[in-house]
Amino acid sequence: MCKKSYLYEKNNNSLQIVNYQIRPKLMFYRRKIVLSLLQLLDNELDKISIQKLLFLYSRLKNDPEYEFIPYKYGCYSYSLKADLNTMVKKGLLSETDKSYLKADKKAYTKLLKPNDKKFLLEIVKTYGKMSRKALTKHTYLNFPFYAINSIIAENLLTEKYLNKISDAKPKEINSTLFTIGYEGISLEKYLVKLIKNNVKLLIDVRKNPLSMKFGFSKTLLKKYCNSIGIDYVHYPEVGIDSANRKNLNDQVDYDILFKKYASTTLKTEVKSQEKIIGNIIDKKRVALTCFEAEHCQCHRSHLANSIANFPKFKSKIVHL
Repeated sequence: MCKKSYLYEKNNNSLQIVNYQIRPKLMFYRRKIVLSLLQLLDNELDKISIQKLLFLYSRLKNDPEYEFIPYKYGCYSYSLKADLNTMVKKGLLSETDKSYLKADKKAYTKLLKPNDKKFLLEIVKTYGKMSRKALTKHTYLNFPFYAINSIIAENLLTEKYLNKISDAKPKEINSTLFTIGYEGISLEKYLVKLIKNNVKLLIDVRKNPLSMKFGFSKTLLKKYCNSIGIDYVHYPEVGIDSANRKNLNDQVDYDILFKKYASTTLKTEVKSQEKIIGNIIDKKRVALTCFEAEHCQCHRSHLANSIANFPKFKSKIVHL
């Protein structure tokens, strides 16, 4: 059963605007966490250690401020890096080639929620004196999935633990057409879904591939996908104009919209659908992406079902 919040049912565009309006407050608190960590560690941390420490902090929380992906030095958050860049620009931090230094003299630990302060103090007490190498090794040993893309694991671990990292790599290779939306999740959580399902190609089926949500506009999404070995292409011709997505109040409205989509775009854009089938034959693990969390309230599911009716389509469909 597809469910939507009232704001999204009222107006698809309004949801993104509301998220954009509350984002600065959320981001400001995330930055308090970062600044507090630096404050507790003599106001300076190297760039790899800050990622590792905040990753370990995130493991203590049900709803962490930052999510992480497996990257070339292990766990990494693009959102954290964007926040660090912003804080440097605002003069809250200064930056060297290897480190961040807290330039702001404010005591941010006093502004944290009690549990967040408790968790941060626990992380500092347990891991604060570890070297960058020791921290990296610790995260590799205890969270092998986040080391699957590491370029330095062989220099740090024995064969036994390298095998654990190998075991953590996604192995599924059966030809599959996935669909995925990014509504309500972070860039990192979205990318981890793709990684865990061994997706090799992301096909953006938005008419207008722009987003006020961090990381999901075309240029950045392509960049972040490519950085973890996932190809990206954009097929705007199979999207739906934003003007046609207004005043969608319930499932009946969506059904009317998608009935029109099936009788127009899906009938005229046969070549685009054949191209997607060619992509699936070539890459085997392919995902169609758009905004909506619920696939039944997004045209991507109807596009996938249409493609499934082509004789050359031999894959299964999975909605992430």
